[in-house]
Amino acid sequence: MKNMTKLSLTITGMHCAACANNIEKAVAKLEGVSLSTVNFATEKLTVEFDETSLLMEDIFKAAKGLGFTLSLPKENEAEDKEKRKQSEMKALWKRFLWSAIFTIPLFLFSMIPMMFHWFEWDVPRYLNPLNFPIFNGVTQLVLTIPVLAINHKIFTRGFKSLFRGKANMDSLIAKGVTVATAFSIYLMIDNIIHDGHGMLHGMFYFETAAVIITLILLGKYLESKTKGKTSEAIKKLMGLAPKTATVISCCGNETEVAIENVKVGDTLLVRPGEKMPVDGIVLDGVTSVDESMLTGESMPISKKEGDKIIGASINKNGSIKYKATKIGADTVLAQIVKLVEDAQSSKAPIARIADKISGHFTHIVILIALLAFGAWLTYGLIAGNYDAFPFSLVILVSVLVIACPCALGLATPTAIMVGTGKGAENGILIKGGESLETAHKITTVVLDKTGTITEGKPYVTDIVTYGSFNNDELLEIAASCEKNSEHPLGEAIVKSGLDKFGVLKDTTDFEAITGQGIRAMLDKKKILIGNAKLMKNSEVCVTEYEKDCDRLSGEGKTPMFVSIDGNLGGVIAVADVIKPTSKEAIARLKEMGLEVIMLTGDNRRTAEAVAREAGIETVLSEVLPEDKAMNVKKLQEQGKKVAMVGDGINDAPALVQADIGIAIGSGTDVAIESAQIVLMSGDLMGVVKAITLSKRTMRNIKQNLFWAFFYNMLGIPIAAGVLYPIGVQMDPMIAALAMSFSSISVLLNVLRIKRMKLK
Repeated sequence: MKNMTKLSLTITGMHCAACANNIEKAVAKLEGVSLSTVNFATEKLTVEFDETSLLMEDIFKAAKGLGFTLSLPKENEAEDKEKRKQSEMKALWKRFLWSAIFTIPLFLFSMIPMMFHWFEWDVPRYLNPLNFPIFNGVTQLVLTIPVLAINHKIFTRGFKSLFRGKANMDSLIAKGVTVATAFSIYLMIDNIIHDGHGMLHGMFYFETAAVIITLILLGKYLESKTKGKTSEAIKKLMGLAPKTATVISCCGNETEVAIENVKVGDTLLVRPGEKMPVDGIVLDGVTSVDESMLTGESMPISKKEGDKIIGASINKNGSIKYKATKIGADTVLAQIVKLVEDAQSSKAPIARIADKISGHFTHIVILIALLAFGAWLTYGLIAGNYDAFPFSLVILVSVLVIACPCALGLATPTAIMVGTGKGAENGILIKGGESLETAHKITTVVLDKTGTITEGKPYVTDIVTYGSFNNDELLEIAASCEKNSEHPLGEAIVKSGLDKFGVLKDTTDFEAITGQGIRAMLDKKKILIGNAKLMKNSEVCVTEYEKDCDRLSGEGKTPMFVSIDGNLGGVIAVADVIKPTSKEAIARLKEMGLEVIMLTGDNRRTAEAVAREAGIETVLSEVLPEDKAMNVKKLQEQGKKVAMVGDGINDAPALVQADIGIAIGSGTDVAIESAQIVLMSGDLMGVVKAITLSKRTMRNIKQNLFWAFFYNMLGIPIAAGVLYPIGVQMDPMIAALAMSFSSISVLLNVLRIKRMKLK
């Protein structure tokens, strides 16, 4: 029997997209592995394997055989990774500076004749290195050796990979630089043997080798620095949690402890301006809390006894005591970090195109370089050109250096990283690259009604009075009598009364009448609150007032008659009201060209009333919970790409069936687990933001892939000498500069997502 295990492992030692492909393929070939994906941007290997046929050590060995190290994730992995990255960047910068110290004088020394030629000056004989070929060659070699020594790892990594048949970016650079250096040493020895009159008479390519390495180091440093900005979302999330908490003991003593030492059940004290250490429930006090860093909701939310607290949210204006219910990895913040990390490590389907190409890229480039070298050398020899060999060599080096699979490898994963991070900053949790990609293809958005379009709980919406009563009097009577009721409609009236008056009156002889309403005594008066059936059974005439009830019912509200001592005092209507932003969100979805459908189990009359108010034309009402998924499937069978938005347990099957399931974060855990996108704020505008973010991210990925392909399709032929017949030839140093900045341009384009405003 198979025992499948899924792991996310950290990779150290990767330097290009080809490295990522080599690890991915090597692990995929192992017996028992069902999934192997490497994300070059996050430096993660996601592997699923059968523990009965493969040991974890075998996976580690497969990576080590290629020169890479795998490690299990640690608790403080984000901090360790940040320290490692900073250390690598410092080392890169140090290598660049030392390389530049030797490369700049080497470059200037070798370019003296050229500079005098540019400015049309006569070169004094003693200043022209070409007149002293042996001295010239030895000087350039002495300046080149330190550059090669400082960067010896490029050669060891590159040639190791090449000899294993797993060529990578280092292989191309190592091969090109080695060829240029070896040929220059040959020319120098030839000049020594022939007493300064050897081949090319003092012309060498040492500066080409040194400048290529130095420019690539600069490019790698800038790439590393820019790449670091793409993962700032995780750093921000990790930095939200406070380091300490104030715990109140059973004796009432306050003790400040490290966040790791907080236990479930502890009573915590949080003063104004402080962060909530962990998740919990308010025991005492009233305050408002800023949850914007987690939900994207800008307005502070009031909290009182019994309300939930989210760890890392900010206490604004009142001291509270609350009980810790979730700590460590169980907190909402920890779950968000985990979701974002998983999403950033995942691959979007579009990435497979780039992966396939970059997987064979280096071998194709080596073949093109050799073919170009052979073609130009043959042509030169046939034409009797004395400089055919050095010219062909320049072509070979240029092709090897200009090729860049890194731009292809970075195009998709970095955009996914920034896109999912941007979503998290706005309270939109996207569970993977595939979800982010699919969201931009959506044509139809199906919305659940209760808790999605509406608030999910009833509120008093209308008060109609008859006789001598005014609105406040009727509300106070009804709210006082409903105090003892457990019916949701009664609770809505009580809440409205408490908000208005603060304190309600006491009643006697309370009685709940199932399916009809309640009766009670208030100030020695007999009060009845309920439907027309209760009034009829109690001989209260409501015939002439039923038109008000019909009107309110037609608006999707539930009207309740209020009778005082046998006389009708008025009607109070209660409804599950539409969320403040639902109407605008639906309008925005329609502006984006999306079809919006409401799917609900409510009766047709109520559903159509809510749909009218929200601006929805298509309504599927009285749908049983088990039929919701079937309705989504019918839409899919019509060729539509469907996003289902819901918050309840009964929405879970439909969320799974849809092309994209979007769960309202304030809903049930089952709905959240079933969805690919979670809206932490419970605001329907999050659907608009999620789809907009998906469209922008996918557009960015396509731009990146286009420029990466275009760069290589244009650069490699020019480097191969296609335009030489019209006088255009690419110098290897220019090729090195172009190669380095192709990756940086992709990363800079990705960072545009980071700056976008999701309004």
